[in-house]
Amino acid sequence: QLQLVESGGGLVQSGGSLRLSCAGSELNLASYAIAWFRQAPGKEREGVSCLSSSGGSTTYSDSVKGRFTVSSDTAKNTVYLQMNNLKPEDTAVYYCGALESDNPEWCSGYPLALSRHGIYTHWGQGTQVTVAS
Repeated sequence: QLQLVESGGGLVQSGGSLRLSCAGSELNLASYAIAWFRQAPGKEREGVSCLSSSGGSTTYSDSVKGRFTVSSDTAKNTVYLQMNNLKPEDTAVYYCGALESDNPEWCSGYPLALSRHGIYTHWGQGTQVTVAS
């Protein structure tokens, strides 16, 4: 059973940076697409970024494009979300979700990769990111 664990959240000033991690002992990055979603209080879960298996392709939401970068370390079974130039509106609980797919172009080729969180079958518990103005 794949279990994901997010870490790296915290409190940061506007304009600052954080790096989130999504780790899984059984996570074979050649077999899963990993997406980052976030959810602010009272709001819907919002897709932020998607990384296809083997790092084949990436996708970002317009709200974070140019500020966030997703990457992976296969040796550590870990996916990272580097978040720069953070804004107060980035405040949310950040979750990583996994979908079994060996298609290295899945994230860029599936138009709903960041809008249908229900397609991801495994989730972590989330990590809180708070950006102070």
